[in-house]
Amino acid sequence: MGDAKKTQTTSWFKGVKAEFKKIVWPDQKSLTKQTIAVVSTSVALALIIKILDMIMTMGIDILVTL
Repeated sequence: MGDAKKTQTTSWFKGVKAEFKKIVWPDQKSLTKQTIAVVSTSVALALIIKILDMIMTMGIDILVTL
């Protein structure tokens, strides 16, 4: 029973190693462009959410004071 588990584990690691060989890693220039795109999109979305939150907070404050 121990040998079957060892064979199964070895087979799993061989499969993982084979899959890692298939990975195509991006070059530095492409990685930099994609990173900048993700960070700028995240910042823009955060600003939009903050602005909407401020608008809704002001609206609720106006309704509460009526």
